[in-house]
Amino acid sequence: GVGLAGILPQKPDGDDKKEEKVDYLNLPCPVPYEEIQREALMSLKPELFEGLRFDFTKMLTQKFALSHSVLMGSLEVPSQSADVIKVPTSQYEFGANFLDPKLMLIGRLMTDGRLNARVKCDLTENLALKINAQLTSEPHYSQGMFNFDYKGTDYRAQFQIGNNAFYGANYIQSVTPNLSMGTEIFWLGQQRKSGIGFNSRYNTDKMVGTLQVASTGIVALSYVQKVSEKVRHYYYEHELSACYFNQALTCKYTEVQVSLATDFMYNHMSRDVTSSVGYDYILRQCRLRGKVDSNGVVAAYLEERLNMGVNFLLSAEIDHPKKNYKFGFGMTVGE
Repeated sequence: GVGLAGILPQKPDGDDKKEEKVDYLNLPCPVPYEEIQREALMSLKPELFEGLRFDFTKMLTQKFALSHSVLMGSLEVPSQSADVIKVPTSQYEFGANFLDPKLMLIGRLMTDGRLNARVKCDLTENLALKINAQLTSEPHYSQGMFNFDYKGTDYRAQFQIGNNAFYGANYIQSVTPNLSMGTEIFWLGQQRKSGIGFNSRYNTDKMVGTLQVASTGIVALSYVQKVSEKVRHYYYEHELSACYFNQALTCKYTEVQVSLATDFMYNHMSRDVTSSVGYDYILRQCRLRGKVDSNGVVAAYLEERLNMGVNFLLSAEIDHPKKNYKFGFGMTVGE
């Protein structure tokens, strides 16, 4: 028979060698400036919803697809009282996607007349143009943004132009193989406001830590720790399976990835402080995310794959101090 010692990957002989010298002329390219907290956002900011949700996507060609989305639930109405007021609401959304390695077109049309559009076009290997637009029938509520992204070998730069005389720019640079630092500046011409911000991101194979500071008074920190990643479970079975070892032992495995995340935000202007802790548990057939914050809000989000292209969704958010409870379930069909 074959023992587990012959199955599990062996430790290479070179693991004990000294750490290689850092080549500062060949540093990796950092993540985009606006995505430095993407791991924490994926764990702590899932797409929670209330009511019934159904999403259907149909691929017409390899590059073109149509989508239909239905949401039936409740809408919170602003109120001066402490009580939460909700009214029933429903929404239908029609979408079209065109995906190409150098061109991406995404459009969404809602029943209330709103149109959301996104365009990403690779002008060269290093320069990309992004357009985000939201058009409404109400005057002065339509928005548009043009982004020019440049990707260097160890840095990224972005220039933004938007309506209402908005101008912005950011730059992020890899300082070491694990550390990147950046800065941003923006100007709102219509409101006569400007701001500047700084950020830093430190990441390894097991953790990601970020820090953001802005002249608007915002200080934000986040930390994500990967507890386990791609754990394989081996066991004997009598039936045929997908993989063999020396044609004697069959096995199946489940990829498990567990991450713990936390964030902290301080607003100097309003003196508000919020923090949250959460988890992200990824199995082969499902993904479970949950969090609890300093305001007493507890949330959980489950995505379970029932079949190829069919996912079941469960969403829950409980706000005990405000007595606001949100529960939702849904299904997505299509890839």
